[in-house]
Amino acid sequence: MKTIDTTVLAGYNAGIERNRLREGIGLIEFERTKEILVEKLPKPPAVIYDIGGGYGEYAWWLASLGYEVHLFDLSETNIKMSKELAAEYPCVCLKAAMVCDARAVPRPDKSADAILFMGPLYSITEYEERILAIKECHRLLKDDGILFSAALTPFSVLVPRIAKYHVDESKKGTELDDPAVISIIERALTDGCYINPERKIANGLGSSHLHTAKALREELTCGGLETSTVHGVMGGAWLAPNLNELLEDEKTREVLLKTVRMLDIHEEIIGLSGHMLAVSRKIEKET
Repeated sequence: MKTIDTTVLAGYNAGIERNRLREGIGLIEFERTKEILVEKLPKPPAVIYDIGGGYGEYAWWLASLGYEVHLFDLSETNIKMSKELAAEYPCVCLKAAMVCDARAVPRPDKSADAILFMGPLYSITEYEERILAIKECHRLLKDDGILFSAALTPFSVLVPRIAKYHVDESKKGTELDDPAVISIIERALTDGCYINPERKIANGLGSSHLHTAKALREELTCGGLETSTVHGVMGGAWLAPNLNELLEDEKTREVLLKTVRMLDIHEEIIGLSGHMLAVSRKIEKET
């Protein structure tokens, strides 16, 4: 199997995931995703595999609701950091937390009621390898099991830079003046390939694959899954000025989340979200 961009894995092993879902656009992503999971998941104590689950923000939260949760991630640092969350969830534990590749998960066929697949589809840059990872989820899911697949849209590398263009003196504010950055973005908008080895340009996101809602559905179908809905889990709320301040206030935070729900499944604008979540079910092939 081909490996992901080494700088991507190095970033995760440096601990960049820590607290990502606790402020700004990460918090919007976290809160809206939790709403979708509560609505779609089977009741506890169903078995959930969190594949590519980072250091376990979703895994620990789901375990606290009574689910049997197995956390898998390619980063050793993320798995080690998952132990830090135990203090926030007294009397709760994960069934397992282990390092493994999303394309080869050491669990039996048809052993999961649901799978969270929140990172692998943009970290795995080769199409054939992404299909292998999706087929692995298909193998692991019980009949009629549910898969929650996260993806980044190509627009997520352009719209934030427009929003920050010359707003301040930071590098992010002037990146669109760089022809090399424009070239990277144009390629991503053309075929979803975001080529950024060593993160020398547009620092922050290593080489990745970015999906449109249509492309995401097509790949999931190739892997044997039927997709009912693709959600835009951040809507346009991340564009609000002073975002962290607004999210700290209960009233303004709820207003922003309401706007996310309003735009959620409108595919004409779903790319504005930057982050999508597909809800799919396992299809049993006729024999």
